[in-house]
Amino acid sequence: MNVRDALEADADALAAIADSPTDVMRNLVHDRTVRVAEDGTHDPNADVSSSQYGGSDPEDLLGFISFDAREDTVHVTQIGGTTDACKRLLAEPVRFAERESMAVELLMSPNRDSVREAADALGFERTGRGPRFDGARTERFRLESE
Repeated sequence: MNVRDALEADADALAAIADSPTDVMRNLVHDRTVRVAEDGTHDPNADVSSSQYGGSDPEDLLGFISFDAREDTVHVTQIGGTTDACKRLLAEPVRFAERESMAVELLMSPNRDSVREAADALGFERTGRGPRFDGARTERFRLESE
């Protein structure tokens, strides 16, 4: 599995994973730190513009994460993908937060097993309810820096 910075060309693939419009995901790539996990059997230096999606192929991406840092907390704004990809990707903001002595906060809907398994594996603790998004409830998880 390769982890790399997301490119604008990944917007279609990200949209497929997140079930979100492509233009929203394109903006996400520009506005946040976004990392993607891709199948390690593919050449990471290959030209992504040759895909039928006009960028990276959704089947090549195993997952993605977006996050940003504000004050003393790194906020994971979106995450999705396979359990292994989520574990590997969630470790990215955790490493950043540890270096900067910051906490990491994650909101997730209750039915996101791959994200929950990744959060549990990295030591996140449930800290209560999060805000509702489009009427769906979320749970708040937090990992304090040591």
